[in-house]
Amino acid sequence: MNIHEYQAKGLLAKYGVAVPKGFVAYTPKEAESAAKKLAGD
Repeated sequence: MNIHEYQAKGLLAKYGVAVPKGFVAYTPKEAESAAKKLAGD
């Protein structure tokens, strides 16, 4: 079975395994917004 990373993170989180936060960004503006969210701004 092959699954994508985002699918694996979802499954692990569902069963209580700690997974790092992450976001998908398609543009530089989305990347900037994601970085601010991760930094807690």
